Amino acid sequence: MIRALALLLSCQLLGEIISRALALPVPGPVIGLALLAAGAILHARMTGADASAIESTDLGKAASALLGSLGLLFVPAGVGIVQQMPVVGAYGLALFAALVVSTVVTLIVTVYVFLIVKRLTDRGKAP
Repeated sequence: MIRALALLLSCQLLGEIISRALALPVPGPVIGLALLAAGAILHARMTGADASAIESTDLGKAASALLGSLGLLFVPAGVGIVQQMPVVGAYGLALFAALVVSTVVTLIVTVYVFLIVKRLTDRGKAP
């Protein structure tokens, strides 16, 4: 399990290094997750391992343990909101409007991206 945690943290660190070195607008942990996923897929193809059996590996067990305690990671954010309650009260309506508008825009963009990808993949299947 220590090796799996070291692998997770190494991928996150490598992603952070890549993000900062190339001044990418993507967070380092996201790049690290992509690197971890690519490495897992490559490992599964090279060894012939079943990719769906990752839950039984050390990496799967470490990831499940971290996901099991994910709720604890939201406690600091909640405390920060409570500490900044006067600011939230003063700008509450603007914050609420920004959240609603950004959620609706995200959903609309997601639908259009899905439709575009579906059309592109359907075009490739046509005889």
